[in-house]
Amino acid sequence: MESELKDMSFSPEQARSSHDNVASAKDDRPLLKPEDSASAVTGESLEELEKKFAAYVRHDVYGPMGRGELPLAEKFLLGLAMVTLVPIRVMVGMAVLVVYYLICRVCTLFLAPNREEGPDQETEQEDYAHMGGWRRAVIVACGRFLSRVMLFVFGFYWIKETYRILDSKSTDEAEESGRPGAIISNHVSYVDILYHMSSSFPSFVAKRSVAKLPLVGLISKCLGCVYVQRESKSSDFKGVAVVVTERVREAHENESAPMMMLFPEGTTTNGNFLLPFKTGAFLAKAPVLPVILRYPYQRFSPAWDSISGVRHVIFLLCQFVNHLEVIRLPIYHPNEQEKEDPKLYAENARKLMAREGNLTLSDIGLAEKRIYHAALNGNNRLPTVLHQKEE
Repeated sequence: MESELKDMSFSPEQARSSHDNVASAKDDRPLLKPEDSASAVTGESLEELEKKFAAYVRHDVYGPMGRGELPLAEKFLLGLAMVTLVPIRVMVGMAVLVVYYLICRVCTLFLAPNREEGPDQETEQEDYAHMGGWRRAVIVACGRFLSRVMLFVFGFYWIKETYRILDSKSTDEAEESGRPGAIISNHVSYVDILYHMSSSFPSFVAKRSVAKLPLVGLISKCLGCVYVQRESKSSDFKGVAVVVTERVREAHENESAPMMMLFPEGTTTNGNFLLPFKTGAFLAKAPVLPVILRYPYQRFSPAWDSISGVRHVIFLLCQFVNHLEVIRLPIYHPNEQEKEDPKLYAENARKLMAREGNLTLSDIGLAEKRIYHAALNGNNRLPTVLHQKEE
C-alpha cells in the first residue's frame, strides 16, 4: 500500500554506498541484522512478539492476521453478510468508481496534463490537479461527495468530527502564516484515504504503477498524486523528495494549488500507537494541519495492520456498521528552531498528535512490521522478507 511513505529527508553529506542507499529508501532506521532477526522470531513466544510489536497487533474478534477462531454467532453474521451485504456493496462501490471516472474523463477531455520534469523518466510527474475553472471545481466537488458515498457503502454511516482549540499558538501567528502546506495524519487503514478525499480532496504520494491502473489511474492524476518508484535508486528518490517539498511549499503560498496529504509514519498501525515521523512533510518549513483518525469497533477492527488486503476488504464489507472518529487540530506553525531542524519539527508535531489523540508513542517502524508479519506467517527467512516490496 503506497501510503507507506518513504523518508523524504536527505543531505549530501549523508551519502553512502549504493547498497546502503537502497536500504534507506525502505526505512530511515537500520534494519536488524539477519542472524539477530531470525533468532528473535524463532525464540520468542507469540505473547512476547505482541509486546515487542504492539503497534501492529490486532485485538478484535478475528485475531492475528484475521485468522482467529470465531464464535458461532460471529460465523453466522459473517455468512449472512457474505450472501446479502457484500454483493450489494461491491456493485454499488464499483458503480460509484465508474461514475467518478467518467466525470474525470469528461472534465479532462482535450486537456494536456500538467508535467513536472525530473532528472529522468522515473521522477517525472503528471497530473490534472493544477487546472482551474469549472473543470477543477466539478472534479473536486464530485470527488468529495462520491468519496463520502463510498464511505457510506463501506458502512461508515456517521463520522464524528471534533475540532480542538489549543492555547499554545496565538491567533495573530495563525493569521500571519496563512494556509498550511500539508495535511498530516496518523495512518490506520486505506479507508483513511477515502476520508481525506471526502474532507479536503488533497494530493497523495502513490506508487508510479497506480497511474497506469484502469479507472483509478486517471482519478489519481486528478487528485494530483506524486508518483514514486518503489525500487528506485536513491538519486531518483531524492528527485521525488524535491517534488514533494516544492508541492508543500506551493500549497502554502498559493490558495489555488492542491493541498498535499502525507502520512509521516510511513506505514499503517492498529490505531493505538504513533510511529516515528519521517521528515518529508516538514522540509518545506511550511505550517501543517494535523488530523487524527480513530476507528472504534466491537467485532472487526478497520485497522490494516497484520492482515492481508483481500481478507481485510471482505471482512470490512461484512460489517453492518463501521465507525470513524476524527480529531482535527489547529494548524501547526513551526518556530524558527523547528524550521531549521525538520526532525525536531516532525517530533514536536508527533508528540502533539499523540497527546491530543491519546495515542502511545512507539519507536518501531516498517522493518519491525515485516519481522512481525514474517513471524505470524512462520517465515524465518527474514533477510529476504525485510527487502521485499511493501504491500
